[in-house]
Amino acid sequence: SLVREATPGSLFKEEKQNRLHPLSLSCVLGYNSSLAVHSLVDGENQLLLYISSHTAVIHDVLGNRQYLLQGHTNVISCLCVSEDRRWVATADRGPDALIIVWDSFSGIPVRTIFDSHPQHGLSAIAMSQDAKYLATISGGAVQRVCVWKWTCPTDKPVCSTELRPEFGHQDYVIFNPQNPCEFVSNSKTQVIFYLWVSMERGNWISGARHSLRGAVGHFSQSVFHFNNSQALTCTSAGKLVVWDRVSPCSSSEEPQVNLHSMKAAKLVPLQKDSLTVLLLFESCIVTGDVKGEVKFYNGQLQHLACYSHSKVGPIQSISFSKAPPDALTPCSTSHTTSSQPFTPSLIHSVLVSLTLHRNFILSTSDATVLHVTADGANFEKVLEEAKKAVNAIACHPRQALVAVGSHCGLLKLWDYQHNKYLVSRIFTHAGIQCLCYDLEGYFLAAGFTDGSVYILHAISLLSSCEEFRFSRGPVTHIGFSHDSEYLATADEKYAVTVYKRVLQNGRRCWEHLAGLHSHYKPIRSILFGVQLDSNEPRLLSLGEDRQLVEYELSSSSKDHLVVLQRNRIEQAAVPLCLAWYPQLSTESFFLTANSCYKMKLYNATTKMCRKTLLGPTYGSPLEKMQILPTTNTVDPKKYYLAYITKDKVGLQILPVDGNPHKSSAFICHPEGVSNFAASYDGCYIFTVGGSDRTVMKWEVNLNALDAAASLGGEDMIPFYNLLEGGKEGQFFRELEDYFYYAQLSSHGIDTLETRQVSTWIPLEEIPSIMRAMGFYPSEEKIEEMINEVKFSEYVDTGEQVTKINLEDFIKLYLNHRPAFGLSMKKIQRAFQVLGYENENGEKVIDRGDLLLLLQRRGEHMTEDELARCLTILLGKHPPGEDSDLGTSGAAALTEEEIPAEITAEIFAADILGLPVAE
Repeated sequence: SLVREATPGSLFKEEKQNRLHPLSLSCVLGYNSSLAVHSLVDGENQLLLYISSHTAVIHDVLGNRQYLLQGHTNVISCLCVSEDRRWVATADRGPDALIIVWDSFSGIPVRTIFDSHPQHGLSAIAMSQDAKYLATISGGAVQRVCVWKWTCPTDKPVCSTELRPEFGHQDYVIFNPQNPCEFVSNSKTQVIFYLWVSMERGNWISGARHSLRGAVGHFSQSVFHFNNSQALTCTSAGKLVVWDRVSPCSSSEEPQVNLHSMKAAKLVPLQKDSLTVLLLFESCIVTGDVKGEVKFYNGQLQHLACYSHSKVGPIQSISFSKAPPDALTPCSTSHTTSSQPFTPSLIHSVLVSLTLHRNFILSTSDATVLHVTADGANFEKVLEEAKKAVNAIACHPRQALVAVGSHCGLLKLWDYQHNKYLVSRIFTHAGIQCLCYDLEGYFLAAGFTDGSVYILHAISLLSSCEEFRFSRGPVTHIGFSHDSEYLATADEKYAVTVYKRVLQNGRRCWEHLAGLHSHYKPIRSILFGVQLDSNEPRLLSLGEDRQLVEYELSSSSKDHLVVLQRNRIEQAAVPLCLAWYPQLSTESFFLTANSCYKMKLYNATTKMCRKTLLGPTYGSPLEKMQILPTTNTVDPKKYYLAYITKDKVGLQILPVDGNPHKSSAFICHPEGVSNFAASYDGCYIFTVGGSDRTVMKWEVNLNALDAAASLGGEDMIPFYNLLEGGKEGQFFRELEDYFYYAQLSSHGIDTLETRQVSTWIPLEEIPSIMRAMGFYPSEEKIEEMINEVKFSEYVDTGEQVTKINLEDFIKLYLNHRPAFGLSMKKIQRAFQVLGYENENGEKVIDRGDLLLLLQRRGEHMTEDELARCLTILLGKHPPGEDSDLGTSGAAALTEEEIPAEITAEIFAADILGLPVAE
């Protein structure tokens, strides 16, 4: 097999395989500095292992290459490696948590454990010295400890036990290297020793917990001493707790006696500074602390050596290089000669000498990884990444460069073609929130968390002018006009600010033009465009207040930003992002995506909604989108849309038509993707994960996306498949019946004239069929649907469409209906907002208040309309006949049939007549 034939250097020898997916992760920047960094190989091939979000990365430092271990859908919460560095175990925390064991020689996952801790995932994991067993501790308030024999094909643990909440949150675990049946874990206040035993009556696990009082500090990490009778725990007070067995047990005693006899024998004050790392390596006890110092002790805790550097931060992990083959025997060192016998003390001194002659890797909590030589003379920085959230990213419009900014003030420029950093700059006053290049690639604008705006040279990152401070809140969006004459920003205080390039003293510079609080809810997008009848720029902003605002830049003056037009573009959904639609027809559009998974095309001039389409439905709505740049000379009319959702990045084939096979998405940042950018040639997409402090580079393969769309079927096949039961199902047959009944209705049911059968119905019949199929659109939505069909050919022919055929109706129905059908949760949420809590603890709405709300809020109903609807819904008057109840009769009916307090369930089941699940 590939695993059996793999060797330590074979991971990067294989040629790069063809990418089979529309998006393939090819490189990761940044890593999780709260987890350990491991040295897999040192020397000619310096390989590091670290975690970036949900991906484990094997990084060839000298070769500047990465091998990505992908398989988790949640952020990896813990990892461990075997003693020989071949086997790597990773685990995550979240729904459907996984444990995956990888072969680091080949990069192949050799074992996957499903549902190990399904509720809360894992908080700690360790591998035994013989690499046969895994010890895991779950997350959550009530933790579960399990032992797994991962070499056996079973998803059940060998044994497990439950920890009570008073034990504290156990977040570190390690095996006894001399006995795989013993392991220890600790929280900040509790240390627990475990023993698991395999017996004829079954496997069981037992534990004994210990805590200390006094000025001990918080526990950091624990290890077993190599003398096999003691254990050690380091603390935040710089002390070392020595645990010892009070009385050694004989072979006739129960095995758990050995475990429960562990007591704190002594407390050794090693130093004043907090200890963060404790490990055993060969015959040395090694510690790391918050000052960046690494200290070596012998078994009696006598100090041997200290490694320190002024620029090293708090140490998070220490990983020693593997011993070279010729250094594994005592006779190969200068401490022995052929005439000296191998006494225990001599062997110990040789092992200590070998330990102190190993290179090692340090990782710090401030996201720096260093390679330290054995003599301590060289502390080489291998990685230096962002220490805080990464939200800002922008790609150069003409070169293979990407700029990345973080909340720690670090701005880096990266050559993504050769995977190397070019230049960086640190801003100490605030964090970087957003970035944007101008169209020519001369300027890089940066918006900061304190509201300041910098305009920098695109390559050197030096300031082109003094910073601006006109925003009162963090700058969330920033963008240049197409001619680089204007710069606009949006901030968290719902304001849009515009800067203009002017000529002063013979040189061009930037100055503040004006600002305006144009929205009353968060601004989701600002977008520059070009006037249709000139080359002048136009500026739009879109907010969660559902307002699309266009500004008249040519009429704006100093401290006066003129609003050209305001349009409310949504009735109930919240618009989330905005982009110019490619010129695929004679009509110009801009594209929006909303919180109901719908994408809408609006006429660029009239702002009229021209089309509503079903967008990608991958767990959350689209958060941001961008037309993918293209260098396609074969078909210049072929365009693609790149987008991000809450945790995914995806591609969509244009034009958008509601076909689900035309889009694809992949998990990029499980804890949330904050921003993305596309390369100037459209070959790469970059995503940033905010709190996970990582940047991911995705390789684009448009041929794979086109192939997937083709496999989904042509013409109407993808749309028929969206109907319940498909084209052969009962739903489609009912739709056909309603469609042809509408034809009869439009001609007159009782007419005796000869009927002409056709495949068309008048547009006026659209609402009736929609409601008959279980979709109840508002009056505004009905108007949008009819206008969508009516003006579909107007720009090309100058004529309005008055009828629709069955296939177009099916597309209209699928694109406009709710993406996930009727939801009881929406009704319950409305009652949560509008209602009050009665004496039974139920959320209810008073009957009179409900009737008033229906008449005064949303699309107003008159009293007569409300009376007629209620009489029909309550079954007291058949639909289609004239009501003779009158207002007073309807009022009496509502009092008789509708309770004084209405719950969401009563409203849905008893009034609307909808089926409600138990």
